[in-house]
Order: sequence, then C-alpha cells, then structure tokens
Amino acid sequence: MNDNQEKNELDLRLLRVYLNSVKSIFGVLKHDISRYGVEIGSFHILEFLYNKGPQPIQKIGEKFSIPSGSVTYAVDKLEKKDLIQRELSPEDRRSVIVKLTDTGQALFDDIFPKHTETIADVFSVLTDEEKQQLIGLLKKTGLHAASKGNCSS
Repeated sequence: MNDNQEKNELDLRLLRVYLNSVKSIFGVLKHDISRYGVEIGSFHILEFLYNKGPQPIQKIGEKFSIPSGSVTYAVDKLEKKDLIQRELSPEDRRSVIVKLTDTGQALFDDIFPKHTETIADVFSVLTDEEKQQLIGLLKKTGLHAASKGNCSS
C-alpha cells in the first residue's frame, strides 16, 4: 500500500470512528431527552430559549435550519402545552418574539441540570485537556469543511 492509500484509509477510518461516536452520543442524549416527555426538536427550541432568553421566531428557524412553516407548527405545539408564548416585538411590530412561560421555565429549571449531568457523564471519560483538544480539532475540521462550500453551518 502506498502513502496515498494509507492516508485515504486513515481518513476513512477517522470518519467512521467520528460518525459512530456522534451516533452513540446522540443516542444517549436522545434517550435522556425522551425521559422528559418532550420531542427532540421541541427540546432544542426550549433549551435555546432557556439559555438565550426570548428570541424572534425567525432566529429560531435560522438557528435550527427549520423552514418558516415548520417553526410556526413547532411553536404552536409548544404554545398549546403552555411552555412558550408569543409576543409582538416592541421594536418591530411585524416581528414575533418567542419566550418561555413560567411553566416552560419551571420545566427547564428541573430538567436542564439533569440533562447537563448526562452530557457530563458522556464526556467524563476525557480529561479537561482532552476536551479542549477535541474542541479545537473539531472546530478546525468544521471550519475547513465549511470553507469548501456546500455547508449550512
């Protein structure tokens, strides 16, 4: 096997290991989220509002690459459960702001610490230094891939 073939084999192995790792981690987090009776898409929206505060509905769609109609549908479902509410923006009356209700805030006050414990458990196998290295390597790879085009990040 020549050097180029060895490099290609290493790149393919790296990709397989990376994808299997992401699949495993996502599986753990998806299972964790399901314990709270919230769909994963709804959980992401609630978590975003919990950590970032009230947001324009358009920003939610952009953040999660959700088409406008689908964002409206997701927000409608969460609003019916009294987890979020819509308000007109004081700066631009054409813009709708979405925020957690008291019920939504209480739900996330309860489940978010448990969810972060699950995340911490997943990464507990790594030292803090290894976590920093992994963050740097993933950022470097992601930015390089984004610079190649056809990337929606």
